[in-house]
Amino acid sequence: MPIPHAKRPDVERALLATFGTAEMDSIATISGGLSGALTYRIRVGAIAYLLRVETQRDSFKDPDRWYRCMAIAAKACLAPRVRYADPTTGVAIMEFIPEQSWALDYAGTREDLIVEAAQAIRALHQAPAFPPLVDYMDGMDAVWAGFQATGLLAPEAISELLDRYGAVRAVYRTDPADLVSSHNDLNPRNILYDGRRLWFIDWESSFLADRHVDLATLANFITHDTAQEDLLLRTYFGQAPDARQRARHAVMRQVNHLFYGLIMLTAVARMRPGEQASGGLEGPSLAEIHQGIGAGTFLLDGWEGQVAYGKARLAQALAGMKSPEFAQAVSVLTA
Repeated sequence: MPIPHAKRPDVERALLATFGTAEMDSIATISGGLSGALTYRIRVGAIAYLLRVETQRDSFKDPDRWYRCMAIAAKACLAPRVRYADPTTGVAIMEFIPEQSWALDYAGTREDLIVEAAQAIRALHQAPAFPPLVDYMDGMDAVWAGFQATGLLAPEAISELLDRYGAVRAVYRTDPADLVSSHNDLNPRNILYDGRRLWFIDWESSFLADRHVDLATLANFITHDTAQEDLLLRTYFGQAPDARQRARHAVMRQVNHLFYGLIMLTAVARMRPGEQASGGLEGPSLAEIHQGIGAGTFLLDGWEGQVAYGKARLAQALAGMKSPEFAQAVSVLTA
């Protein structure tokens, strides 16, 4: 059995409580993301389920919080049904969603996908309130500090980006009216397509947060031009966004690039403690990397590839913060 020996009693209790038996027909390991959780596809009574076992716990990776978020999302039919979740042991059992590629197999156009994603996010944001954790921008400050402590990039490589982020912090404050039940990490791995509809999974980053976090993440991952971004926002708001909504969205899109770049680089720095990546933010662009991933010519598995991806995210954020559109957005927020 691939489940660690120390966690087997907890898993057996979960199986007994859920199915009345601790016997599984089969179990197979599923490769996951960066969370560190162990995930398995199990069969009980010839039906497939997802078994998730937490291996890490801290103030952020708190199953007590995100299990509650996941249950709210499941009740809203946005996440797979939760059959069992014990925050004390960190063991959860959920319905298994057979996954297809929404990028390749979605039964509709890119515009149809954007509309469905925007409607799903609007439904999530209208769900009962998730537990609070931290102001999102205060959380970003902590992410910045954690990255700088690694020393992976030389200070001069990120000095301009850090200065421009400081200017954003001076004008961007979370509007209490924008606090909603937020997933906060809707990257493509956390959006499943079963051939009929989209599902959101992996709720460990979820808490009560700024609505523009989820909107910016979707815009950065699934829209390819201004028209598609406008479609996302118009569908979500039910009308064309006003100047302040558009400005907050424009700023958060760059903050989102920062978030993914810093998280990736902090993670890879832990693989080789004390090592500094060469150069500044030079390297392939984010668009070139995404194209290479799609073509199979760029791999994110190795240290160098992950450093290049993180740098590309930071470079994209810097370019966005230097654009006239971003300056206009900051001007609107300042006013």
